[in-house]
Amino acid sequence: MSDQANWKLKDGAKLDIDEVAKIACALKSLSVYTAAICEQDDSPQELEATVQEGLDAIDRLFDY
Repeated sequence: MSDQANWKLKDGAKLDIDEVAKIACALKSLSVYTAAICEQDDSPQELEATVQEGLDAIDRLFDY
């Protein structure tokens, strides 16, 4: 993903509370993942799925 300052909502996209929640959850999960990865090499699949869901929501909503 490139510089955030250049991001804009995609044409026709609306900030839906569910999509924003997915993004927020993904960012929080990335924080947890980062802390966990410092302790071990295994990454929980549930965290990976949550992060991917948030990244997918970003892709649906934003042009960057």
